[in-house]
Amino acid sequence: MTLYTTTDSPLGELLLVGEESATAPGGTALASLSVPGQKGGATVRDGWTRDDAAFAAITEELRGYFGGGRTGFGVECAVGRGTDFQRRVWQALDSVPYGTTLTYGEIAARIGAPRAAVRAVGTAIGANPLLVVRPCHRVIGASGALTGYAGGLERKRLLLDLESRHRAV
Repeated sequence: MTLYTTTDSPLGELLLVGEESATAPGGTALASLSVPGQKGGATVRDGWTRDDAAFAAITEELRGYFGGGRTGFGVECAVGRGTDFQRRVWQALDSVPYGTTLTYGEIAARIGAPRAAVRAVGTAIGANPLLVVRPCHRVIGASGALTGYAGGLERKRLLLDLESRHRAV
């Protein structure tokens, strides 16, 4: 069964979508986290069930992150989405430390892809269904410029600034 909830954040109202899981805290594995106006973001579908309580652990972790008291997430993520290449890129994203950034080329190197795969890496990052939790906002252009973020560059800047402030504390 697909469950969902919404929660307020500095990025706007977040849409959290999950699947029932016997092993996840609160019984829900996170399948998607979207922001309003996100390119390719989830939208509530017929047959989904709103269940705020099922996402209590996840929303608590998000509050901690946005409040500066949490630098990572322990939520269980639903598996099965994405191609093998996308999953390899997403796994590399999961290893980017809080408050740091890597380039698309560095992500390509981490997964053993040639430098020419930078655009494919960018496409895989753009397909990340778990904004914030899987930190695609920590990937920047080779020049250090902010590039491509499905939630919008202003949100990417907000997340990087938040992490920079709290990392310095």
